[in-house]
Amino acid sequence: MGYRAFLIKYAEIALKGKNRYLFENALVDQIRRALKSVEGDLRVRKEQGRIYVECHSETYDYEECIQVLTRVFGIVGICPVVILEDQGFEKLAGDVVRYMETFYPDCSQTFKVNARRARKSYPLQSMEINARLGGVILDAFPKTKVDVHHPGLMLNVEVREKIYVYSQEIRGLGGMPTGCNGKAMLLLSGGIDSPVAGYMISRRGVSIEAVYFHAPPYTSERAKQKVVDLAEQVSRYCGPVRLYIVNFTDIQLYIYDQCPHDELTIHMRRYMMRIAEHFAVEDKCQGLVTGESIGQVASQTMQSLAATDQVCTLPVYRPLIAFDKQDIIEIAQKIGTYETSVLPFEDCCTIFVAKHPVTKPSLKSIERSQERLKEKIQGLVEQAIETTEIIEVGVQSI
Repeated sequence: MGYRAFLIKYAEIALKGKNRYLFENALVDQIRRALKSVEGDLRVRKEQGRIYVECHSETYDYEECIQVLTRVFGIVGICPVVILEDQGFEKLAGDVVRYMETFYPDCSQTFKVNARRARKSYPLQSMEINARLGGVILDAFPKTKVDVHHPGLMLNVEVREKIYVYSQEIRGLGGMPTGCNGKAMLLLSGGIDSPVAGYMISRRGVSIEAVYFHAPPYTSERAKQKVVDLAEQVSRYCGPVRLYIVNFTDIQLYIYDQCPHDELTIHMRRYMMRIAEHFAVEDKCQGLVTGESIGQVASQTMQSLAATDQVCTLPVYRPLIAFDKQDIIEIAQKIGTYETSVLPFEDCCTIFVAKHPVTKPSLKSIERSQERLKEKIQGLVEQAIETTEIIEVGVQSI
């Protein structure tokens, strides 16, 4: 007896009323896409409010399957399950004993049987199944005891067209299936914050594309590859990411020459937002996403954020807005982006940062300074857009 299937549990989706099936279907699609990377004939089936992953080949990689499923947004629990044919209670009782012998051979802990009779034609009610199977287990394993309040082992028995037995639940990421809540454009740098922001917004069902602003020769090809690697790592959770790599050097140099240096970061961020919004609108995204957190640096004060948002027509989402840096670092470590983010390759923002940046910029002052850019800036923006490199990241990943 071995695990040939998994029961997939979800949470928020169950609250979606008449639209629930749309979210269930989205989750099924994400699971199927994720499992393409796992060896074996793995099939996903939806049945009466339940989603099952079943193996129809002789062998499959159990550990890899679990690992992949724990990266799918929308799943709160993964239960390895044994599926039994209904051949009467005596056969079920014998199969449950074999289940315990296989997976808990030295069983001496407390337990509880939790039966659910979804098929009402089954001759025994749920409470009767609980009592009779509990007695069978006590007879077979004299060291065990029943504890209905705090059992060491919860044995779940679901009676449907077939009978499903499981006792383990592996925690998933939760959230909503990627893509069920629209699409957004992530401003992705080589730092710690923006990959985490992409992960967080994807966890709420938003698929992402990304834009990175490259400044050769001030930033190296290794800095660019670092961002590609970060996009690849985030794509393991959210699926394929289209990454736009914008050559931002000429725009930055022009701003550096024309604008007050304490305002440099604000002006550069405003043009980054404009270019990111161009690609977002082109690709039918519903918003922009950044990794900003209030007060973390000078460009992330309330006044600075308002100054950058002023150039946007799309909404700007900031999943990390109230997070402490340590909170962000812990998530980055959990999702595997931290080690890449701290590699010492500078991005374009850090290269051109002012020594004493303004922390409470006046929007009128920013707009006056921006008048100095009128002569060339539009042509430079158009050139940056036309020469943008596009990389499809994580096509085979999730």
